[in-house]
Amino acid sequence: MDVFQAIKSRRTTNGHFLNKPLSDAHIKMLLEAASYAPSHFNSQPWRFVLIRDKARRERLGKIAGRSMREVMAKGDFWKRYLKYFRFSKEETEKTGDGIHIDNMPAVLKPFVKYLFSEKGGEMMNKLRVPYILAIDSKKLVANSPLILGVLLTKEEYKKNEHSGLYSLLSLGMAIENIWLTATALGIGVQFISLPMEAGGAYWQECIDMIQPPDDFELIALFRFGYIDPNAKRPTIDWSSAQRKPVSEFCYEETFGNKWIPKE
Repeated sequence: MDVFQAIKSRRTTNGHFLNKPLSDAHIKMLLEAASYAPSHFNSQPWRFVLIRDKARRERLGKIAGRSMREVMAKGDFWKRYLKYFRFSKEETEKTGDGIHIDNMPAVLKPFVKYLFSEKGGEMMNKLRVPYILAIDSKKLVANSPLILGVLLTKEEYKKNEHSGLYSLLSLGMAIENIWLTATALGIGVQFISLPMEAGGAYWQECIDMIQPPDDFELIALFRFGYIDPNAKRPTIDWSSAQRKPVSEFCYEETFGNKWIPKE
């Protein structure tokens, strides 16, 4: 797979992976790709922790499930991200961004627009949507062959200094290198975000599992596995393949002066 094909093929894998461990050879390729990402002064401020032990993955699955249920039940998640929800192909194509909620139980479909609204939280809880999402989240994380902990050294990751921004930019590029390499190898990737969204004790549990020293900070968790072409989609799921045309987000000389490339 060439680099442009990998870039355009890269997706978040929302469903289950094959029940097959990632080979050490492939994991090494992912991490070597990360090591070639640019970083300020070649500082390479990132560190990675592999979690493959079944019991530890199951523990992270429980954390993910509990945090999913709490965040969804509170409703803050919907209010924060409502502007990115799309409910039809037409709306998706028109905006060119966001997520198209295109898979859910038949009993919920008549209420979809109301459920995913600022006022839909009460009905969502009555229909046990947070509970459904929590079960899926728990299983998805627990059954992933690899969980990857991503850390930065606090020597560079200083939030109020330029080096803090530089190190985050570097880490983002390292993660993208990993993701593109994974795409080329037939490996799926998903960001495990809900423990961070829930914060507090949930994220601290993840930190306690990773056990970083005081001079490193856990930044994110990702789940990996070989893509299963026959995998069943999660009970409530979405897609996000659409992209805005270049002329909508690139300007020439000054902001707002659209750049329209010559064909």
